[in-house]
Amino acid sequence: MQHLSGLERARAALEQGRSFPAGAVAPLVADSWQRCRELGLDPAGVPRDVVVPFSDVRHRRDVNAVLRSLALAEMQLLHTQIAGSNFMIALADAEGVVLDTISDPHFAESSVGRSIIPGSMWRESERGTNALGLVARERQPIAVYGREHYFNCHGHLSCMAAPILCTNGEVLGLLDASCSNDARQQHTHALVRMAAAQIENGLIFRENAGSFIFAFHPRAEYLDTLSAGLIAVSSDGTVALVNRPGLALLAGLPTAQGVHFDRLFEAGFGAALDGLLGGGIIRVRDRAGSGVFMVCRQIGEGMAMRPLTRPAPSFPALISDPEKPDFVCEDRLLKRAMAELADATALRMPVHICGDTGTGKELMARHLHRLSRRKGEFVALNCGAVPEQLFIAEIFGHERGAYTNARDDGAPGLARAADGGTLFLDEVADIPLASQTALLRFLDSMEVRPVGGQKVYKVDVQIVSATNRSLHDMVRGRAFRADLLYRLNAITINLPPLSERSDFPLIVEHLMKKLAPGTAITDAAITRLAQRSWPGNIRELNAALQLALIRRHMDYLDEDSFDHGVEDAVTDCCKGCLNNTFSRRRCAEIRATYRQTGNNASETARLLGLSRTTVHKHIR
Repeated sequence: MQHLSGLERARAALEQGRSFPAGAVAPLVADSWQRCRELGLDPAGVPRDVVVPFSDVRHRRDVNAVLRSLALAEMQLLHTQIAGSNFMIALADAEGVVLDTISDPHFAESSVGRSIIPGSMWRESERGTNALGLVARERQPIAVYGREHYFNCHGHLSCMAAPILCTNGEVLGLLDASCSNDARQQHTHALVRMAAAQIENGLIFRENAGSFIFAFHPRAEYLDTLSAGLIAVSSDGTVALVNRPGLALLAGLPTAQGVHFDRLFEAGFGAALDGLLGGGIIRVRDRAGSGVFMVCRQIGEGMAMRPLTRPAPSFPALISDPEKPDFVCEDRLLKRAMAELADATALRMPVHICGDTGTGKELMARHLHRLSRRKGEFVALNCGAVPEQLFIAEIFGHERGAYTNARDDGAPGLARAADGGTLFLDEVADIPLASQTALLRFLDSMEVRPVGGQKVYKVDVQIVSATNRSLHDMVRGRAFRADLLYRLNAITINLPPLSERSDFPLIVEHLMKKLAPGTAITDAAITRLAQRSWPGNIRELNAALQLALIRRHMDYLDEDSFDHGVEDAVTDCCKGCLNNTFSRRRCAEIRATYRQTGNNASETARLLGLSRTTVHKHIR
């Protein structure tokens, strides 16, 4: 007989309606399963998806504005710490209603990822046993791994959540990380608990901006850790608040709000303050006789000195891999096209890049140069910016006095400057027709003769060209030489428009890391951006992010950050919404979600909290 683990025996009992074997699962999980069973939930069935109206989400966000600001910063840090694990980080309010998510795009596109959205409710009564629901009930960090979830459809997930508590133990919010069941579970759970504790401390600093805040601990090396006590004290020594680690360290002493500092510590407040404001660590005894080290972490606003702030974390620089692009290229079609580039550069094959304005043609050309591992320079020429009469001299150089206004000492030309490296001919469609013959001859022989000179120079150059126009159409219109086209496009790579890129979320995250490292951008914000047509492609997206960053009123970007200037760009809407700004934006959201769900109207209605009739009205 096949041996079954305790969990599998417990699941068999759950699904067959029998009593659970004693000790087979954690008591918290067993109790939750029993409550779900009593509610009539079928473990083989489908969870009840409850999504509150978005107006309610906005209200809940406003009520939790300070919490949300601090939490999103920690969520962004979590995102960098566990990136690549197919995961989602969610912030929920005390009732288990999700306010924001930051996720790995692969998880966000899964069936479970599409159900963890702003407004979705994760109470036990609707979703069965899950970490968010249990933490809201139990007020302690909880992890639910794999088949510990009540519903079978969640058996491939691990969910790790922690409460965000105020000093009296009241739940202010919930922080959750959900990932595939084979990911780094225990490590991730520890990171979530640390992030929740950091948010709790951040709230203390925000809500006591006018107070001194001192950190204390029996061991000096622990003063910068989350286990340190924090005490907020007014200028006259009145205690405004002690954090939860501090309450544990001062157990048995009167720590209620309004008590004086002198009732907690033997050193008088004045003497302690003199030592602390010097910037050093002092050693004092509490009234129970225990020695602690203490340091000042904040001087209140309006006091003698500016508040002490924690420096931003620094990250070590990584050695770059020449074969890994420094831009995003996870789009399936683009990756397939790029797979041949290393071999093409090894054979010195000319590479032609096609793509609309702003799709990243020069970035791709520079990547090709790195792939080639050539020691020479990357030399770029915008063919459309050079006057026709100077084009040949710009590439091949010229001797002294070769033509009117020629440089007195001559010029070697770009082809020789790129010897041993890469010559990038951008906007190659603008090469004057009369100059195309000379360029063709150069591509065949790799020989350069400066204008006005007799000496011929042999060069070794990797040729990369690019254009946003169809050279084949130009050949048919006799505006471009066919033999030059076939010489340039030994291998062609097409860069798709941004609106067609399947890796759009990764592009947004990549640009955000370059523009504002550490600044959070929510999944809802990325969804809002994905609704635009982006005629300027990545260049336009970069400008939109820059504008949102300078206009932002918080330390993060959410969907509201892109209200300005987005409305007029939204054209993907039905005729009935075309003339109404608000309706046009909402209609575009419905249509975008409809496409993301594979044209599933029922799924779209569920995700957005709408009726199917409303969805059908906008997708017709």
